[in-house]
Amino acid sequence: MSDQTILFFLLIVIAVMAFVVLYQRFAFRRGIQTQLIQISRKLEDIAESDSDEKVMVFTDNPVLMELTGEINRLLLDRQKVKAEFKRGEIASKKMLANISHDIKTPLTVILGYLEIMRLTGADDEMLEKVEAKAKQVVDLINQFFTLAKLEAGDADITLSRINVSEICRESALGFYEILLQKDFEVEISIPERVIYVQGDKDALQRILFNLLSNAVRYGSDGKYLGIFLREEKNSVLIDVTDKGKGIQREFADRIFERLYTMGDSRNREVQGNGLGLTIAKNLAVQLGGDLYLDSIPDIKTTFTVRLKKINY
Repeated sequence: MSDQTILFFLLIVIAVMAFVVLYQRFAFRRGIQTQLIQISRKLEDIAESDSDEKVMVFTDNPVLMELTGEINRLLLDRQKVKAEFKRGEIASKKMLANISHDIKTPLTVILGYLEIMRLTGADDEMLEKVEAKAKQVVDLINQFFTLAKLEAGDADITLSRINVSEICRESALGFYEILLQKDFEVEISIPERVIYVQGDKDALQRILFNLLSNAVRYGSDGKYLGIFLREEKNSVLIDVTDKGKGIQREFADRIFERLYTMGDSRNREVQGNGLGLTIAKNLAVQLGGDLYLDSIPDIKTTFTVRLKKINY
């Protein structure tokens, strides 16, 4: 066989190999394009139907596999956002219903008292009852506005170094008379030295007022109130403890939800309006800390405020 013949056959082999390589590359690209089109159409279907489906692509291409995984993670995040939005929508409807009920009730009482006063003439006792109910309505409206501002991020909170020891003492002193009247045993443990935290004085006072009010209301059966200020390496903790009925485990996870009340919710001598703890939790978080619960029913219930410690 001549050299020219051998060269001719070699050129044919090279041409065939080049054709095979180019065809495989074209087919590979075409396959990827087909699968990308399938993914795109599936995403369109999911968006149009607002379903919670995921994208499924059968491929051994690592790039497509990674892409599909990322898309499905985003779809899962979208599903979580939808669920959260739905819960918020339900909570808002419930809040509006409760606002209507909680404001309507004292207003009805006020109107009743005013009618009696119009027919019989006013006396001091009747005027005091009307005033008390009117203040209840104003307080309720103020709490709704406070919570709305907190959730919208519009609350006027300025973080600075504050003396938490002094604020705890002042807060405890503010409840001295009512605790004395109700014959509570009071235990207070606040170090004599100054302890500083990152916070806002008004916000922390509001948190403690809500927790102490809560302890007096729910802990009246135990006739005990404890206020403890303690330190950790990077945190300062304030414990507000009572020995009343406590909070069952099934309610513990929902106790900070807005307008959530347990049994006896229609008895306002026992139950609040479901906003105090929600406001306290929101404030604690905005101070860079947290608020959490530990309760053993009929033995001890403790709400703990955690704040960032300042070591200078």
